[in-house]
Amino acid sequence: MTTPPTPVAGPVDPIGADLIALLKALKLGALKDTLPERLALARQHQLSHVAFLELILADEVSRRESRSATLRSAKAGLDQSMRIDTWNALDDLRYDRSLLSDLVSLRFAEAGHSVLVLGPVGVGKSHLATALGHVAIRRRMTVLCARADKLFARLRAARLDNSVEAEMRRIATVDLLILDDFALRPLDATETNDFYELVVERHRRKATIVSSNRAPDEWLSMTTDALLAQSAIDRLTSAAHTLVIEGPSYRQRTRPGRGAIDSSEGEVDAR
Repeated sequence: MTTPPTPVAGPVDPIGADLIALLKALKLGALKDTLPERLALARQHQLSHVAFLELILADEVSRRESRSATLRSAKAGLDQSMRIDTWNALDDLRYDRSLLSDLVSLRFAEAGHSVLVLGPVGVGKSHLATALGHVAIRRRMTVLCARADKLFARLRAARLDNSVEAEMRRIATVDLLILDDFALRPLDATETNDFYELVVERHRRKATIVSSNRAPDEWLSMTTDALLAQSAIDRLTSAAHTLVIEGPSYRQRTRPGRGAIDSSEGEVDAR
């Protein structure tokens, strides 16, 4: 019994100038890059006209959603390289993996809860906080990501042109606010007050992610008004999911020449 020959896809119709012009007129110009491949696939699998049309339109929808997400994440202040799939979670990092999986689902954001990402320098706190921001962007949520000191500086500058109320309202109403490197340095009276106002306005209404090298019980000593700070911290932590990351600094593990140094150290130890 002989095996029937495998069907070979026929030649692909050339993408002519007239078709390209029509695609551009319909703002579908990007389709010309994938159309030859899709035509070959349609011939190989003998797709119907309707199935082929659905395939190429799905490509275009995916492409537009990706482009939109890229633009919105840039506007939100998110680093494009810091995503869940690019986080280098090596074996020597210790954290609650089940909690991280739950955070990626964004149930905390839908409930208006907060997330505290805590740990020493260089373990990937900023990366994970930013990565959750990218997930939220894909879910069509509004996101703002900023280093805490820069955000407070923006509010301070807004006072100079009397736009601070509008700026505070804009920050308070985004679906997900990411405060990176919070309490890295002391907060003055104005910054402490702004921190309090933001937390009160967002409490159980909108989600906030805070990354910090310090635990919440240390934040109080970094502020100038203990009463305001305590009130803000109590609200923030009362509905917070806390992800603690422990381990050596990723930056130190990947610094230039590290491999050569480790190798030479190994040789010294061997001798």
